[in-house]
Amino acid sequence: MDWQPNTQAIEITPTTELPDLLFTRLNRWGAIEMTGDDRKSYLQGQVTCDVVSLEQSQSTFGAHCDAKGKVWSAFRLCHIDNSYAMIQPQSALEKELTELKKYAVFSKVELAVSAKPIVGIIGKGAQKWIDQQFPTSGTVRQNNGSTAIQVDDERWMLLVNNELQSSLSTDPERLWVEESLWTKFDIEQGLPIVEAEQQNQHIPQALNLQALDGISFSKGCYTGQETVARAKYRGINKRMLANVRGQLAVQLNDDDVIEIERSVGENWRKAGEVLAHYQYSNGEFVAAMVIANNLDEDSQFRLASQPDCRLSLELPPYPLDQE
Repeated sequence: MDWQPNTQAIEITPTTELPDLLFTRLNRWGAIEMTGDDRKSYLQGQVTCDVVSLEQSQSTFGAHCDAKGKVWSAFRLCHIDNSYAMIQPQSALEKELTELKKYAVFSKVELAVSAKPIVGIIGKGAQKWIDQQFPTSGTVRQNNGSTAIQVDDERWMLLVNNELQSSLSTDPERLWVEESLWTKFDIEQGLPIVEAEQQNQHIPQALNLQALDGISFSKGCYTGQETVARAKYRGINKRMLANVRGQLAVQLNDDDVIEIERSVGENWRKAGEVLAHYQYSNGEFVAAMVIANNLDEDSQFRLASQPDCRLSLELPPYPLDQE
Protein backbone atom coordinates (compact mmCIF):
# COMPACT_ATOMS: atom_id res chain seq x y z
CA MET A 1 0.00 0.00 0.00
CA ASP A 2 1.36 3.40 -1.01
CA TRP A 3 0.63 5.15 2.24
CA GLN A 4 0.77 8.97 2.35
CA PRO A 5 -0.62 10.55 5.53
CA ASN A 6 -2.25 13.97 5.48
CA THR A 7 0.31 16.53 6.58
CA GLN A 8 -0.09 19.85 8.34
CA ALA A 9 2.00 22.79 7.21
CA ILE A 10 4.02 24.32 10.05
CA GLU A 11 5.71 27.63 9.48
CA ILE A 12 8.79 27.86 11.65
CA THR A 13 11.67 30.23 12.25
CA PRO A 14 14.97 29.31 13.95
CA THR A 15 13.42 30.21 17.34
CA THR A 16 10.06 28.43 16.93
CA GLU A 17 9.17 25.99 19.73
CA LEU A 18 7.92 22.84 18.03
CA PRO A 19 5.17 20.56 19.40
CA ASP A 20 6.39 17.72 21.61
CA LEU A 21 5.55 14.97 19.14
CA LEU A 22 5.57 15.12 15.35
CA PHE A 23 5.48 12.39 12.70
CA THR A 24 6.67 12.53 9.11
CA ARG A 25 6.59 10.01 6.27
CA LEU A 26 10.17 9.83 4.99
CA ASN A 27 9.49 9.36 1.28
CA ARG A 28 13.05 10.39 0.35
CA TRP A 29 14.48 7.50 2.37
CA GLY A 30 14.58 3.78 1.75
CA ALA A 31 16.62 0.75 2.72
CA ILE A 32 18.44 -2.21 1.25
CA GLU A 33 17.91 -5.43 3.19
CA MET A 34 20.56 -8.14 3.21
CA THR A 35 19.78 -11.70 4.32
CA GLY A 36 21.62 -15.02 4.12
CA ASP A 37 24.18 -16.99 6.11
CA ASP A 38 27.14 -14.96 4.79
CA ARG A 39 25.58 -11.52 5.22
CA LYS A 40 27.93 -10.41 8.00
CA SER A 41 31.18 -11.47 6.33
CA TYR A 42 30.06 -10.26 2.91
CA LEU A 43 29.07 -6.82 4.12
CA GLN A 44 32.22 -6.56 6.23
CA GLY A 45 34.28 -6.86 3.06
CA GLN A 46 32.28 -4.21 1.22
CA VAL A 47 31.78 -1.21 3.52
CA THR A 48 33.82 1.20 5.63
CA CYS A 49 32.20 0.50 9.02
CA ASP A 50 32.84 -2.48 11.29
CA VAL A 51 29.90 -4.80 10.68
CA VAL A 52 31.26 -7.62 12.86
CA SER A 53 31.20 -5.55 16.06
CA LEU A 54 27.72 -4.08 15.46
CA GLU A 55 25.35 -5.20 18.23
CA GLN A 56 21.66 -5.92 17.71
CA SER A 57 20.78 -2.81 19.75
CA GLN A 58 23.09 -0.44 17.82
CA SER A 59 23.27 1.36 14.50
CA THR A 60 26.25 2.87 12.72
CA PHE A 61 27.00 5.15 9.80
CA GLY A 62 29.01 3.69 6.95
CA ALA A 63 29.84 4.02 3.27
CA HIS A 64 30.08 1.68 0.31
CA CYS A 65 32.78 2.75 -2.13
CA ASP A 66 34.14 1.84 -5.54
CA ALA A 67 37.71 0.61 -5.95
CA LYS A 68 38.97 4.20 -5.99
CA GLY A 69 37.30 5.02 -2.69
CA LYS A 70 34.45 7.09 -4.16
CA VAL A 71 31.14 6.70 -2.31
CA TRP A 72 28.22 4.86 -3.89
CA SER A 73 26.22 5.05 -0.69
CA ALA A 74 26.39 6.77 2.70
CA PHE A 75 24.02 4.84 4.94
CA ARG A 76 22.89 4.05 8.46
CA LEU A 77 23.30 0.33 9.14
CA CYS A 78 21.34 -1.72 11.67
CA HIS A 79 19.95 -5.18 12.30
CA ILE A 80 16.31 -5.85 11.42
CA ASP A 81 14.86 -9.28 12.20
CA ASN A 82 17.28 -11.76 10.57
CA SER A 83 18.89 -9.30 8.19
CA TYR A 84 20.74 -6.01 7.91
CA ALA A 85 19.18 -2.76 6.73
CA MET A 86 21.22 -0.05 4.99
CA ILE A 87 19.08 3.10 5.24
CA GLN A 88 19.83 5.77 2.62
CA PRO A 89 18.14 8.15 0.16
CA GLN A 90 15.66 6.46 -2.18
CA SER A 91 17.31 7.96 -5.26
CA ALA A 92 20.59 6.16 -4.46
CA LEU A 93 19.09 2.70 -4.01
CA GLU A 94 19.04 1.45 -7.60
CA LYS A 95 22.72 2.08 -8.36
CA GLU A 96 23.85 1.09 -4.88
CA LEU A 97 21.98 -2.22 -5.08
CA THR A 98 23.62 -2.99 -8.45
CA GLU A 99 27.10 -2.24 -7.09
CA LEU A 100 26.53 -4.14 -3.86
CA LYS A 101 25.37 -7.23 -5.77
CA LYS A 102 28.48 -7.44 -7.99
CA TYR A 103 30.23 -10.11 -5.93
CA ALA A 104 27.22 -11.51 -4.08
CA VAL A 105 27.06 -14.53 -6.42
CA PHE A 106 30.07 -15.96 -4.55
CA SER A 107 28.37 -15.75 -1.13
CA LYS A 108 25.18 -16.94 0.51
CA VAL A 109 23.47 -13.55 0.57
CA GLU A 110 20.35 -12.00 -0.89
CA LEU A 111 19.84 -8.27 -1.35
CA ALA A 112 16.65 -6.37 -2.09
CA VAL A 113 15.09 -2.96 -1.61
CA SER A 114 12.96 -3.01 1.53
CA ALA A 115 9.20 -2.77 1.10
CA LYS A 116 8.76 -1.19 4.53
CA PRO A 117 7.80 2.50 4.68
CA ILE A 118 10.05 4.72 6.79
CA VAL A 119 8.63 7.15 9.33
CA GLY A 120 10.40 9.86 11.31
CA ILE A 121 9.41 10.84 14.85
CA ILE A 122 10.46 14.26 16.11
CA GLY A 123 10.20 16.09 19.41
CA LYS A 124 10.65 15.99 23.17
CA GLY A 125 7.95 13.33 23.39
CA ALA A 126 9.58 10.99 20.85
CA GLN A 127 11.42 8.95 23.49
CA LYS A 128 8.26 8.36 25.53
CA TRP A 129 6.35 7.23 22.43
CA ILE A 130 9.15 4.85 21.46
CA ASP A 131 9.32 3.39 24.98
CA GLN A 132 5.60 2.62 24.77
CA GLN A 133 5.72 1.06 21.30
CA PHE A 134 9.13 -0.63 21.60
CA PRO A 135 9.46 -1.65 25.27
CA THR A 136 13.08 -2.80 25.13
CA SER A 137 16.39 -0.96 25.52
CA GLY A 138 19.03 0.24 23.09
CA THR A 139 19.28 2.70 20.23
CA VAL A 140 17.84 0.09 17.86
CA ARG A 141 14.70 -1.73 18.94
CA GLN A 142 12.56 -4.46 17.36
CA ASN A 143 8.89 -5.14 17.90
CA ASN A 144 6.67 -7.46 15.86
CA GLY A 145 8.47 -6.83 12.56
CA SER A 146 8.99 -3.08 12.97
CA THR A 147 12.34 -1.47 13.81
CA ALA A 148 13.06 1.81 15.61
CA ILE A 149 16.47 3.49 15.18
CA GLN A 150 17.52 6.44 17.32
CA VAL A 151 18.97 9.36 15.37
CA ASP A 152 19.43 11.81 18.26
CA ASP A 153 17.85 12.68 21.64
CA GLU A 154 14.64 13.89 19.98
CA ARG A 155 14.47 11.90 16.74
CA TRP A 156 13.79 8.27 15.86
CA MET A 157 13.46 6.60 12.46
CA LEU A 158 11.03 3.68 12.03
CA LEU A 159 10.88 0.89 9.47
CA VAL A 160 7.24 -0.06 9.92
CA ASN A 161 5.37 -3.28 9.25
CA ASN A 162 1.76 -3.39 8.04
CA GLU A 163 0.27 -3.48 11.54
CA LEU A 164 2.12 -0.42 12.81
CA GLN A 165 1.54 1.37 9.51
CA SER A 166 -2.20 0.80 9.85
CA SER A 167 -2.16 2.02 13.44
CA LEU A 168 -0.28 5.19 12.54
CA SER A 169 -2.38 5.99 9.49
CA THR A 170 -5.72 5.71 11.34
CA ASP A 171 -4.79 7.51 14.57
CA PRO A 172 -6.37 10.99 14.42
CA GLU A 173 -4.21 12.28 17.29
CA ARG A 174 -0.98 12.04 15.34
CA LEU A 175 0.34 15.32 13.93
CA TRP A 176 2.01 14.69 10.55
CA VAL A 177 4.35 17.28 9.02
CA GLU A 178 6.28 17.66 5.78
CA GLU A 179 9.51 15.70 5.37
CA SER A 180 11.48 18.92 4.89
CA LEU A 181 11.50 19.40 8.67
CA TRP A 182 13.40 16.12 9.04
CA THR A 183 15.86 17.28 6.39
CA LYS A 184 16.42 20.51 8.34
CA PHE A 185 17.57 18.55 11.38
CA ASP A 186 19.83 16.31 9.29
CA ILE A 187 21.48 19.38 7.76
CA GLU A 188 21.99 21.17 11.06
CA GLN A 189 23.39 18.06 12.72
CA GLY A 190 25.91 17.54 9.93
CA LEU A 191 24.59 14.19 8.69
CA PRO A 192 25.47 13.14 5.12
CA ILE A 193 22.70 12.86 2.51
CA VAL A 194 24.06 11.30 -0.69
CA GLU A 195 21.43 11.37 -3.42
CA ALA A 196 21.87 9.75 -6.86
CA GLU A 197 23.52 12.81 -8.41
CA GLN A 198 26.27 12.73 -5.75
CA GLN A 199 27.11 9.04 -6.09
CA ASN A 200 30.69 8.20 -7.04
CA GLN A 201 31.81 11.81 -6.44
CA HIS A 202 33.39 11.95 -2.96
CA ILE A 203 35.53 9.88 -0.63
CA PRO A 204 34.01 9.07 2.80
CA GLN A 205 36.07 11.69 4.65
CA ALA A 206 34.64 14.44 2.43
CA LEU A 207 31.27 13.50 3.97
CA ASN A 208 32.70 13.59 7.53
CA LEU A 209 32.14 9.86 8.03
CA GLN A 210 35.39 9.58 10.00
CA ALA A 211 33.90 12.00 12.55
CA LEU A 212 30.58 10.11 12.68
CA ASP A 213 32.22 6.75 13.49
CA GLY A 214 31.38 5.53 10.00
CA ILE A 215 34.91 4.37 9.15
CA SER A 216 36.88 1.65 10.91
CA PHE A 217 40.63 1.94 10.40
CA SER A 218 41.31 -1.33 12.24
CA LYS A 219 39.03 -3.78 10.39
CA GLY A 220 40.13 -5.95 7.49
CA CYS A 221 40.11 -5.14 3.80
CA TYR A 222 37.10 -3.68 2.00
CA THR A 223 36.48 -2.09 -1.38
CA GLY A 224 38.21 1.30 -1.60
CA GLN A 225 40.15 0.85 1.64
CA GLU A 226 43.49 1.98 0.18
CA THR A 227 42.16 5.42 -0.73
CA VAL A 228 40.29 5.83 2.57
CA ALA A 229 43.40 4.89 4.58
CA ARG A 230 45.63 7.17 2.51
CA ALA A 231 43.25 10.07 3.15
CA LYS A 232 43.72 9.53 6.88
CA TYR A 233 47.42 8.77 7.16
CA ARG A 234 48.72 11.03 4.38
CA GLY A 235 46.22 13.84 4.79
CA ILE A 236 45.15 13.89 1.16
CA ASN A 237 41.50 14.76 1.82
CA LYS A 238 40.79 18.41 1.09
CA ARG A 239 37.01 18.39 1.48
CA MET A 240 34.46 18.35 4.30
CA LEU A 241 30.72 18.45 4.88
CA ALA A 242 29.68 21.85 6.27
CA ASN A 243 26.78 24.30 6.06
CA VAL A 244 26.29 27.81 4.78
CA ARG A 245 23.59 29.96 6.35
CA GLY A 246 22.07 33.38 5.81
CA GLN A 247 19.00 35.47 5.11
CA LEU A 248 17.52 35.39 1.60
CA ALA A 249 15.36 38.12 0.12
CA VAL A 250 13.06 35.77 -1.79
CA GLN A 251 11.39 32.53 -0.72
CA LEU A 252 12.64 29.60 -2.79
CA ASN A 253 10.47 27.24 -4.82
CA ASP A 254 10.85 23.45 -4.76
CA ASP A 255 12.20 23.37 -8.32
CA ASP A 256 14.73 26.20 -7.94
CA VAL A 257 18.34 25.34 -8.83
CA ILE A 258 20.51 25.73 -5.74
CA GLU A 259 24.06 26.79 -6.57
CA ILE A 260 26.30 28.33 -3.91
CA GLU A 261 29.19 30.61 -4.86
CA ARG A 262 32.19 31.69 -2.80
CA SER A 263 33.99 35.01 -2.89
CA VAL A 264 37.48 34.72 -4.41
CA GLY A 265 39.01 38.17 -4.40
CA GLU A 266 36.66 40.34 -6.42
CA ASN A 267 35.14 37.35 -8.21
CA TRP A 268 32.65 34.62 -7.32
CA ARG A 269 33.26 30.92 -8.02
CA LYS A 270 31.25 27.76 -7.39
CA ALA A 271 31.86 26.84 -3.75
CA GLY A 272 31.07 23.12 -3.78
CA GLU A 273 28.34 20.52 -4.14
CA VAL A 274 25.04 21.13 -2.35
CA LEU A 275 23.64 17.96 -0.77
CA ALA A 276 20.48 19.39 0.80
CA HIS A 277 18.93 22.70 1.81
CA TYR A 278 16.13 24.17 3.92
CA GLN A 279 14.52 27.60 4.18
CA TYR A 280 12.64 28.86 7.24
CA SER A 281 9.42 30.83 6.91
CA ASN A 282 11.28 34.06 7.77
CA GLY A 283 13.62 33.58 4.78
CA GLU A 284 16.63 32.21 6.64
CA PHE A 285 18.39 29.60 4.50
CA VAL A 286 20.76 26.77 5.35
CA ALA A 287 22.45 24.34 2.97
CA ALA A 288 24.69 21.30 3.50
CA MET A 289 27.68 21.27 1.15
CA VAL A 290 30.81 19.32 0.36
CA ILE A 291 33.29 22.16 0.47
CA ALA A 292 37.03 22.84 0.83
CA ASN A 293 38.19 22.11 4.40
CA ASN A 294 40.76 24.92 4.58
CA LEU A 295 38.44 27.93 4.26
CA ASP A 296 38.46 30.78 6.75
CA GLU A 297 35.41 30.89 8.97
CA ASP A 298 34.69 34.42 7.77
CA SER A 299 34.54 33.35 4.09
CA GLN A 300 31.63 34.90 2.18
CA PHE A 301 29.10 32.93 0.16
CA ARG A 302 25.99 33.68 -1.83
CA LEU A 303 23.18 31.91 -3.64
CA ALA A 304 23.81 32.40 -7.36
CA SER A 305 20.15 33.25 -7.98
CA GLN A 306 20.13 35.90 -5.21
CA PRO A 307 23.58 37.50 -5.55
CA ASP A 308 22.93 40.41 -3.18
CA CYS A 309 22.35 38.15 -0.18
CA ARG A 310 25.31 36.87 1.82
CA LEU A 311 25.77 33.49 3.46
CA SER A 312 28.34 32.50 6.08
CA LEU A 313 30.17 29.26 6.81
CA GLU A 314 28.81 27.06 9.59
CA LEU A 315 31.09 24.23 10.72
CA PRO A 316 29.68 20.84 11.81
CA PRO A 317 28.57 20.42 15.44
CA TYR A 318 31.28 17.80 16.06
CA PRO A 319 35.10 17.66 15.74
CA LEU A 320 36.24 16.59 12.28
CA ASP A 321 39.37 14.85 13.53
CA GLN A 322 37.46 12.32 15.64
CA GLU A 323 38.55 8.89 14.42
